[in-house]
Amino acid sequence: MDQTTSDALVHDPNGGLPRLLEIMRRLRDRETGCPWDIEQDFSTIAPYTIEEAYEVADAIEREAWDELEGELGDLLLQTVFHSQMASEAGLFDFEAVAKNVSDKMISRHPHVFGDESREKSAEQQTLDWEKIKAAERAGKKETRTLDGVARGLPALMRALKLQKRAARVGFDWPSTDEVIDKIVEESRELVEARDTLTQTEIEEEFGDLLFVMVNLGRHLGVDPETALRATNAKFTRRFNAVEDALAARGKIPSESTLAEMDDLWNAVKKAEKSGSQISD
Repeated sequence: MDQTTSDALVHDPNGGLPRLLEIMRRLRDRETGCPWDIEQDFSTIAPYTIEEAYEVADAIEREAWDELEGELGDLLLQTVFHSQMASEAGLFDFEAVAKNVSDKMISRHPHVFGDESREKSAEQQTLDWEKIKAAERAGKKETRTLDGVARGLPALMRALKLQKRAARVGFDWPSTDEVIDKIVEESRELVEARDTLTQTEIEEEFGDLLFVMVNLGRHLGVDPETALRATNAKFTRRFNAVEDALAARGKIPSESTLAEMDDLWNAVKKAEKSGSQISD
């Protein structure tokens, strides 16, 4: 593409995806591009990719629909950035990425794009999906049960995926009772570690307890990442209310006592449940 055509596309507000691809190509141009963009590689951009995905999730959680468009654009830019770097390295380009995911969606939905019947339950469709993915992993020589579970996932999410994989081959407790018994056991071991073991060993026991808690969530049909995000939001909301109540008294948290803040916390909880406001 010559410079005149490139300039026309870059400045065309209706240029769509080709415009975005050309903008990224220009940003990475070794002679005329942006020094910061030129210096980046896959490893330096990966953290931004993760951050943008979380910002999309955050906008959805807050139902901030006016922000979601922009956040999705930021996430799309990450795909374009990685694709441009891959193209420069002779690995693949954006068209290959789009083709790959399109082929994958068609392959994984034979009940939509093939000759399989759509007359089956969502549960059966999930089982079929997992069978197709297992065949794909086998084609990549990922033969072990836990192969292909991305190491870069958030720890809670990866724990859940590992447990689901293991459960599919029968490595699972039959009910929540056994999981709860294991939680009690791991809690005791953590207390013992706190009193007698090293910090590294304490961390290991704490990780074991978290892993079993994820397992309990799985047995209860609770996604641990979603549950913890909701609890984080609840904690933030309630602590902000405590700060507001302290401010009404002319105080800030560091000028208050734990007992005072705890009383306000309980008042906030009670007010939330009754739908009222706390009173000073």
